[in-house]
Amino acid sequence: MNSLIRERDGRRVVALTPGKRVLFLTKDLEQIRAQLRGELDLRMADVDPADLLDDINTDVMTPAWVCFRHRPEDLALDAYAGLVDESGERVVPTRALLDGGFEVIVSGQRKGTGSSRETAPQAEKWCGIELAVASSFAPIHARNNVNLGQLMCDHAMLARLQAGEEVPLEELTSRYDPVTRAILEAGGLFPFVAAYQRGDVAVPDPGTGARPQNMTEKILASKLVGAGEHLAPGDLCLVKVDGGYSHEFTTAQVHYFLGLEYGEDYRIPDPSKFAVFEDHLLYATGVKKMMPFQDQIETLRRLQREFQSHTGVRDYSARDGVSPGICHQVAREQFVDPGDFIQATDSHTCMGGGNNALTWGVGATEYAGLIYSGFTFVQVPEAIRFELHGELDPGCTAKDVILRILETFAVREDTLNRVMEFGGPGLASLSMDERATLCNMATECSARSGICEADAATADWLAARRPDLDRAAIEASFVAPDPDAEYAGGVHRIDLGAIVPMVAKPGDPTFGARVAELEPTRIDIAYAGSCTAGKEHDLDYYARVLGEAVEAGRRVADGVRMVLQYGSEAVRDYARARGYLDVFERAGVEVIDPGCGACIGCGPGVSETADQVTVSAINRNFAGRSGPGKLYLASPLTVAASAVEGRIVAYHPGMFREPVGA
Repeated sequence: MNSLIRERDGRRVVALTPGKRVLFLTKDLEQIRAQLRGELDLRMADVDPADLLDDINTDVMTPAWVCFRHRPEDLALDAYAGLVDESGERVVPTRALLDGGFEVIVSGQRKGTGSSRETAPQAEKWCGIELAVASSFAPIHARNNVNLGQLMCDHAMLARLQAGEEVPLEELTSRYDPVTRAILEAGGLFPFVAAYQRGDVAVPDPGTGARPQNMTEKILASKLVGAGEHLAPGDLCLVKVDGGYSHEFTTAQVHYFLGLEYGEDYRIPDPSKFAVFEDHLLYATGVKKMMPFQDQIETLRRLQREFQSHTGVRDYSARDGVSPGICHQVAREQFVDPGDFIQATDSHTCMGGGNNALTWGVGATEYAGLIYSGFTFVQVPEAIRFELHGELDPGCTAKDVILRILETFAVREDTLNRVMEFGGPGLASLSMDERATLCNMATECSARSGICEADAATADWLAARRPDLDRAAIEASFVAPDPDAEYAGGVHRIDLGAIVPMVAKPGDPTFGARVAELEPTRIDIAYAGSCTAGKEHDLDYYARVLGEAVEAGRRVADGVRMVLQYGSEAVRDYARARGYLDVFERAGVEVIDPGCGACIGCGPGVSETADQVTVSAINRNFAGRSGPGKLYLASPLTVAASAVEGRIVAYHPGMFREPVGA
C-alpha cells in the first residue's frame, strides 16, 4: 500500500507525511545538490514549472551499469546516477536519494522518456518515493509507475498537498480507467492480480457497439477475453497476448518477481511464442567502464539461463560468444506475425509493428504477470495516422522521415501515448526494413507503438523467412483500418519527396536539424548498426555509399573509426552473400557480429572522451548513453558518407567523384 494513502472517516485521502521531503529536479543543478544536502527546501508555490527539468529519461534515472543489479533495493543505491553536470560529475551521489528522506519527486514535461526499463521507477520507489509529479509522463514509464503502485499528479495538486491539504484519493486516480485505479489503490499490479483471482475485482466487458476501427482497435478486439467485437479509445479490456520476449538485461527481474510472487516452482501456460535473447551485454567486456561490472553481468546471464530452462521459452542465447541477433530484429524475422499482440521488456518492441502487428514494451512486473497468465489488462490507446505519399529522394531513408516526425509531431506531443499508424500509397515505396525503422522509433516519439499496413511486400518478406507459413494464410491475417476509422491524433499527410537528410543533435532524438544547415562538424566515430539500422536494407545503404567511395579511391577518413554491427545472423549471411564484406574491408570498416553494443554503451563504437563526436544510425542520443562524447543521430546513408568525408555530410549519388571538400 502506498504510504501517502490514509483512511479518514471511511474515505481514502492522500496527504504528505510530516518530516518527509519533496525533491524538485530543477534546471539549476546546484539547487538539486543543495536539497540533497538538506540545505534547501522548496515549495511548488514558489517554483515555476518552466524551471524544472524536462525529458528526464530512464537512462538518467538508472544508467545501464545500475541496471546490472536485478534486486530493486540494490538499484535504489544509485538512483539518478545518470544526472550529471557539464563536467560529468554526478548530481545525485550514491545513497543521496535513498538517505534524503524524500517521498515526492518533481520534474517538468515528458518524464520517463527513453527505455522501458522498469528499473527507473523501481529505484525511486525503493528510495521511498511514493508520488511522482510532472507536467506529463512517457506512456511506458507511467504504466510502470502504476504497476508499482506509485502515484502521479501534476504541479497544481502538489501545491495543494504542500499547503497541508488532504486530497481525496479519487482526485489523483479519477482520470484512469477502473482497473488502473484499482491497481494503484491496491498498491501495484501483483496485489491487484491477487484480488482479481480472488474475485474481489471484476473486469467488465467493454460493451462498445459496432463502429469503424483502426488497426490498433481491431487487433485488440480480436484478442478480447470475454464478450465483444469492437473497441474504442479508453475502453478497458482483458486481452490475450500472442507472444513476447525478454533479454539478459531484464529476464533476471522477471524470474525473480515470478519466484517471489508464485513460488520457485511457478510455470507458464504457453511458452511457444515467448523467448529470451542474449544480445544487449554481449560486448560489454570490451568496454573499459564496464569492466567492474562483469560479475553482475554474469549473474544476469545465469539467471536468464535458469529462467529459460525453467519455463521452456525459445532460447536465443549466444553460442561460442556469438548472438543470434538483436531481439527486435530476430523476433520480426522469426515469430512476429500480422495481427499479433506482442509484449516484451524493451521499449523498441514496437519495431514489430512493421510486420502489421501490435507490439509495445512493458516493464518486468507487467511482463511477469502476462507471461504467467497469458493475458494482460489494456486500456485501448488513441491513434494518430500518417499517410505517406510519393517516394524518398535517393539521399534519404525512413530514418530521415522519423527524425522529421520527431522534431514536429513529437515535440508538440501529438504522438504522446498514441499508436502511430502508417499507411497511404507511399508506404509501398518503403521496404519492410524501412517500415520497421519507422515503427522502431515510435518510442522515441513517446508513442505507445507504431504499426504499418500490410501489402504484397509484407507477404513476400514473411513467406521468404517462414517456410512453415502458407502465403494465403499470411495474407488472411492482415489487419487494415476501416475506411472511416477515427484517429484522435488526426490524419497527417507526409510527402516523402519533400523529406531532406536529417540529424538529431546531441542530447535528444527530438533535437532535429537538416544536415545542410549544420555548422561544419568533424567526427571521430561513425556507428552503423543497432535494431534501428542493422537490417538488410540498412546494409544495402552502407554498401552503396562505401562501394562508391572505394570505386573512387576513397575509404573511411583518417582519424575516423567506423564500426558496423549486424542486427542478426540472417543479416550477416545476407551481407556475405552479396559480397558486402569485401567492400567494407576495402573501405576500412570494422565489422562485428550481431548484438546491441554501442547503442547502450556496451560495445565497440562507444566514445571514450567528452570531446569526441559520433554520428550514429542508432535510435537514441541521450547524454552518456553511448559514451561521454557528443552523438548525432542520422540515417545509414548519412553515417556512411560522413565516415568517408570525416565530417557530417548528406549522401548523394556520385559525391565521391567530386573534388574533396566540394
